[in-house]
Amino acid sequence: MNHEDFKKDYDVFHTFLIENANFSGHLEIPCITTSDKIPNRVVSFSKAVSKNWNDFDCWVTFYEYDRKFERLWHNPRQYLPRLQKFNGVISPDFSLYRNMPLVMQEWNTYRGRALAVWLQNNGIEIIPNVRYNDERTYEFCFDGIEKNKSVAVGTHGCLKNKEDILYFKLGLAVMVNRLTPKNIIVYGAAPDRIFQPYRDRGINIIVFESEFAKTRKQVTA
Repeated sequence: MNHEDFKKDYDVFHTFLIENANFSGHLEIPCITTSDKIPNRVVSFSKAVSKNWNDFDCWVTFYEYDRKFERLWHNPRQYLPRLQKFNGVISPDFSLYRNMPLVMQEWNTYRGRALAVWLQNNGIEIIPNVRYNDERTYEFCFDGIEKNKSVAVGTHGCLKNKEDILYFKLGLAVMVNRLTPKNIIVYGAAPDRIFQPYRDRGINIIVFESEFAKTRKQVTA
């Protein structure tokens, strides 16, 4: 099957997402052009597309259960007009679990980049989310992301125990060395024991409290 056959197969592969895209790495991950803008506030995708949400002076994030934003992959055109109203989007954060087959982790990385490229081609400012796991993911999880720009990471659920913290710290160090970001946007906790060394190196660490933490504060208030 050649490329044209691939595109003609009723586009079940969503090839329209990557038309005119550039690609990076042996897996040919789509490349994102990173926005120079910095998020002022953030809102989850599920809230952003709800009927009751009418505050568009913020950026949309995907740091929530995959089931809450899988619909964007299945029908991106439906949500495009809504997302275009916001200041920008931090690219989709499809899950990478250590016990997930590696091919699924590669596919989820690809899907996040492909959606981001398409949204960007439709006029939306994009900052790439970086989701890594163990050292196997280092072979592809940084592909398609510009160096010396902004990146975003989610820490919610990644700092629950010593093992999770270790994997997060190791991957963060590799990310910084590979991408040398100017800004790291953190969704969730950003403890000094993990992020202070990067502040000391002159990297701007921008932290946004998670929805879970906000809800917990409200309950305990």
